[in-house]
Amino acid sequence: MELDLRVQPGARAAGLGRLETRDDGRTRLKVKVTAPPEDGKANAAVIALLARALRLPKRDLVLLRGETARDKTLRIEGDPATLAERLGSLVAGP
Repeated sequence: MELDLRVQPGARAAGLGRLETRDDGRTRLKVKVTAPPEDGKANAAVIALLARALRLPKRDLVLLRGETARDKTLRIEGDPATLAERLGSLVAGP
């Protein structure tokens, strides 16, 4: 599964935001991390946050695109139906 993200590094608090639709029709998840955007710290924080939230080992998340950009794409290994269900429950909120 591939997941598009919009990352805000250096945020006051880390967390998953809402899903938003881009101009090209693709959906992306907003993610906030407290790590600064230097030396890959924010990327590592994004992977750690999503791995914890999706209950996966960090090795199952790979950054495909956007190493130095706020817009990123991750590949997430696992059963697509299970991942979609977990992700859906995370962004649905209370």
